[in-house]
Parts: sequence; structure tokens; C-alpha cells
Amino acid sequence: MSKQAIKHQFPLGFQWETQDPFLFCVHHEDHFPTGNDKMGPASEHFKGRHMGDDFIIKDGFRMYHGKTVPGFPGHPHRGFETITVVRKGFVDHADSLGAAGRYGDGDVQWMTAGKGVQHSEMFPLLSDTEENPMELFQVWLNLPQKDKLVEPHFKMLWRESIPYLHFDENKVLVELIAGTWDQHQAIAPPPDSWAAPKENEVFIVNIKMEPHSSVTLPVSKNGVNRSLYFYEGSELTLDQTTFHSYTGVFLYADVETTLTTGDTAASIFILQGKPINEQVMQYGPFVMNTKAEIQEAFEEYHQTKFGGWPWAKYDQVHDRTKGRFAKHADGTMEEKA
Repeated sequence: MSKQAIKHQFPLGFQWETQDPFLFCVHHEDHFPTGNDKMGPASEHFKGRHMGDDFIIKDGFRMYHGKTVPGFPGHPHRGFETITVVRKGFVDHADSLGAAGRYGDGDVQWMTAGKGVQHSEMFPLLSDTEENPMELFQVWLNLPQKDKLVEPHFKMLWRESIPYLHFDENKVLVELIAGTWDQHQAIAPPPDSWAAPKENEVFIVNIKMEPHSSVTLPVSKNGVNRSLYFYEGSELTLDQTTFHSYTGVFLYADVETTLTTGDTAASIFILQGKPINEQVMQYGPFVMNTKAEIQEAFEEYHQTKFGGWPWAKYDQVHDRTKGRFAKHADGTMEEKA
């Protein structure tokens, strides 16, 4: 009997189950209203909300840790990477190294926290005449012990440079964020990422499938962890097994797997990588290997604030008229239309 591709299935909650080398994955989807003069929701939306810790959908959206603008004001990270895949809406970035940016509508930010950085991720409501829908994935990718204290770094994967692959007579669209698909190669990740060496087979894709379409996933080596998240649509068939919407599946990456849709479209997000196979010690925003290293992280953060905060406020947002851009810690500037 041939080996089956499906290892484990589970329902998707707000935070999705992950496998080593990934630590965390969440799908944010908010229907933000028109923006006020501060790029936040109008004041009537603040009634009855627990501002600063607002993770329950009310009026179609959450404020998260934002009190004026939705999002995540300045907070520290050490020992891993954040990958933010923005499908709709925009994110304003600011950090303790003086770097900043605005990205969205298909862009991806890949940040190596390394030895320590503070950053903010705010969701400015740029339109004051129309609603501001937001959809994004945030993924945490671990770093091995030897790289946990590398210099912080962030890289932009602008939507214009991300490979978009078409299959099944253009009924399947694959957004190749990391790794390879046949002869196609994604943009290189940051240099100290676990995804940088090809032998780690880190593979991140977002797949959009029209009704009555199919696509076969590339086969990877035995021992590589592959997680599939069916987050939009009514039914998806993996080989001979049919799943309903908002289902996660852990797959054997060395088994050929074909995805097929029925009468409705489907959206699938996939995370894959060679496991690091090291002890993980996590406490809030710090991910190290031992309790002693976590304690050291807290002590250093309290002493140095990982470089301080060079911005006027912790919920820093950029000028409403500013386009997509990235200002790096070394002063390099990237600007997009």
C-alpha cells in the first residue's frame, strides 16, 4: 500500500498550529471602516471596546493593541524572524534601529529580529472616503541557536518582484514567497534566515484556486515538515480526501499531493521547512533555547531597550500621503508607486 500524504488534520482557530521550524502563524482579516484624521476608525467605533487589548471582532474589526490606530505599537523581539504577508490593506513599520516603511496590497516584509529589535506594526486607515479592508498572515520562523544573536535586518519582498505562477489553464495562481517550485525561484530571504540555505527547503506559498481546478504540489525530502492551511472556500480535496473550509493539514512532503476544488474557489497557505530540532524556550516576544537565555534577553532589553525608540510615539504612523516605501537602518531608501 502506498504511503498517504496526510499526517494530521485540525480546525483552524485564530492562531494556527505550526511545525518546526515555524513557531506561529495567524491570519488577520478585518473590515476596517473609513479613516478619521488620525488614520484610525471614527470615534463611534470605540464605544464598548477594551482599547489596547482588543482582539474580539466588533463592528467587523479588531483594534489589537492599538488605541487610536489599529495594530501593534512598539514591542521587542529576539531570537526568531517575522514574515508578514499582506494581502489587503497597509502596514506602517517603525523600529528601534531607525528603519521605517509602509507596505501592503501584496507586499511581504521579512524581518530577522536576531539579537534584538523593537518594532511597531500599525494598520493605518488611509482612505477617509471608503472602507479599509485588511488581510494579512504573520508567520514566526525560528532561528537556530548559532544565529539567534545575529544583527537585526529586514527585507522587503515587493509584490512587483514576487513570482506568480499559473497552472491548470490559469485557473490556479501561486504566489511564491519563499523556496522553489520546479524551476521557479522565490526572492532570496534575509542572509541569516533559516530559509537562506537551500538544503533547509523552506517553502512558503499562497495559492488561489478557481472552481474545478487542480494543482500538484512539488515533492520535497523526507523529514521536511509541510503544513497546509485551507482558509477560504467550502471544500478542498487532497488526493481522495475532502476537507471543509478553515481546516489545517500536516502533510508528508515526500508524497506527491494533488489539490482539487469543486464548485467553489479555494485559498490555501502553505508553510514548509526542515526542522531545526533544538529545544525551544519562548517567553512572550523572546524565543531562545534555555531559561537562562530568556532571562538574559529580559535583562538586556531592560538595560538597552534594543536601541531605544527614535520615534515620536510607539504607535508611529507615517504621513497619509506617503506611498509604499522602506527606509533601512543604513539609510537606504526604497520607494514604490
